[in-house]
Amino acid sequence: MTDLRERASALRAYVDQRWDESILPELEAYIRIPALSPHFDAEWQEHGHLAAATEHIHRWCRDQTIAGMTTEVVQLEGRTPVILMEIPASGGGSDERTVLLYGHLDKQPEMKGWDADKGPWRPVRQDGKLYGRGGADDGYAAYASLTAIAALQKEGLPHDRCVVLIEACEESGSYDLPAYLGALKERIGTPYLVVCLDSGCGDYERLWGTTSLRGLVGGTLFVENLRPTADGSPAGVHSGDAGGIVPSAGRLVRLLIQRLEDTATGEVTLEALQVAIPDDRRDQAAKAAEILGAGVWQKYPFREGATPLAEGAEAILNRTWRPNLEVVGTDSPDLRGGNVLRGRAMAKLSIRIPPHVDPVQATAAVRSALESDPPHGATVRFEPEQGAAGWEAPTMVPWLEASLAEASRLFFDAEPAFQGEGGTIPFMGMLGEMFPEAQFVITGLLGPGSNAHGPNEFLHIDCAKKLTAAMTAVLVHGATR
Repeated sequence: MTDLRERASALRAYVDQRWDESILPELEAYIRIPALSPHFDAEWQEHGHLAAATEHIHRWCRDQTIAGMTTEVVQLEGRTPVILMEIPASGGGSDERTVLLYGHLDKQPEMKGWDADKGPWRPVRQDGKLYGRGGADDGYAAYASLTAIAALQKEGLPHDRCVVLIEACEESGSYDLPAYLGALKERIGTPYLVVCLDSGCGDYERLWGTTSLRGLVGGTLFVENLRPTADGSPAGVHSGDAGGIVPSAGRLVRLLIQRLEDTATGEVTLEALQVAIPDDRRDQAAKAAEILGAGVWQKYPFREGATPLAEGAEAILNRTWRPNLEVVGTDSPDLRGGNVLRGRAMAKLSIRIPPHVDPVQATAAVRSALESDPPHGATVRFEPEQGAAGWEAPTMVPWLEASLAEASRLFFDAEPAFQGEGGTIPFMGMLGEMFPEAQFVITGLLGPGSNAHGPNEFLHIDCAKKLTAAMTAVLVHGATR
């Protein structure tokens, strides 16, 4: 890899220039598009924001000077679109070997709480960061993927055939993706390497590899114990008159949730959602905890005096290999509401599940636990959403391990690190099943303070440049292994 080391400075210079002159302005325009994922915008087709974001990214991709590249927006009837790009091998690489690079362009909802000078659809560059919804999660993926390939071609370094796939449904569980993987199977081919830039990093000082992802099950819990009004609205009665006789629907919701978790500790207790944690993943968590120290939990915006559920390696395992339940929405009344005991309560539940837990079986177990033997004879109903499986990376082959080490040393001046991530990328599980022999590089920019899905989400610009350059080393090692 002498050529790669000798040309590292040139590769980094090209990548930096492309980010400064082209990618950042394009990302700012992309951030302005409220391209909510379908789960958060049921009328996404009529609103046209997903289509606008797709066309915005596709136009830039189409205009890049990459030898032999073809680009296309593919849209199956009634489904969100995907961008498909095919790039033939160059510099001595092989068209008989395929690398698949993946990202997505759909976004999470706005959420309140942004700083006064920022907003979800208002790009702001500040202190080396680009603020706005979707930049790091993960609108940059298409730009970074093509820039890494273009950098190699400019320097005459080899890469194998590359396919870039950008979807528009990831934040909704990628429910449209299986149809595209089937329809585009021949064009995608059989990749020996999958690169995904939609994950996290423990810090911004090195290349981080993601070794596992959690899956997701969720749905809405409905509890009703009073007859609705004539127009179907939930009943309400005087809280002073009924309190102590009529069970509070809100309390019943809390009681039912306790069937799933220990509310004192936050531990999910439902056995169907548990797995044994592999020893090597425990070792990786311990090494990551040594690097990060208190940063494992201090990256979150705790109030002064507030403490985490766990620290060190146990905290990392909690967010990667153990299930977690969160109430992400309720029908709580406005705080100006009267003194009324309400006869219905709802809670939207989001449960992250460890790798190797089947989401269908997990959903059935959650539903059974909630609906069986309802307290006080209340009407209890759990309406599940489509689940998503977690994923564990296959054992890394020597050439890829060496590639990531060199990529991190060359472009971050630090050794790489590895850990699981708590989020969900359904595509990884699908690809793992389709291509069991493939190797995976899952990485990304969602590091300390980046706050994906929340207010003040940002992309760390210098880390983005280094990560883009690091992908050149991975592609070269793949083509010359």
